Amino acid sequence: MSTMEAKLARVCTPVFTSHPVRWLGLLLLCSAYIQGALMKLFDFGIAIAEMEHFGLLPAKPFAAVVILFELGASAMVISGFCRWIGALSLAVFTLMATFIALRFWEMPMGQERFMATNAFFEHLGLAGAFPARRLVRSA
Repeated sequence: MSTMEAKLARVCTPVFTSHPVRWLGLLLLCSAYIQGALMKLFDFGIAIAEMEHFGLLPAKPFAAVVILFELGASAMVISGFCRWIGALSLAVFTLMATFIALRFWEMPMGQERFMATNAFFEHLGLAGAFPARRLVRSA
């Protein structure tokens, strides 16, 4: 490691490993799930319509389970309570939802397919972030 790199690491490491910055990072990592669950919770009709759109029937129980799951697993990741279970659960959930909702390979060429393709791979990246070594090993 170069001298400049070592100095930068000594300065940055305490900041980026501090509890507030780590907590904020975990909150941001889970923000899509929290936002999605709250939107579904406050407009349950939209949640039901989403489940029906993706062929998940019966829609009401699926919507309720998804809301509880997203909020519960996010709380586990952020709070540290069985963080690894919450993180791996969200990773698996994200992979399953991505293959259900973003089937870009079935779309005709064009803007919609382009956007779905980008979203698909962004979701793969998000799913890969959850089982990251530092996240899973911290409890």
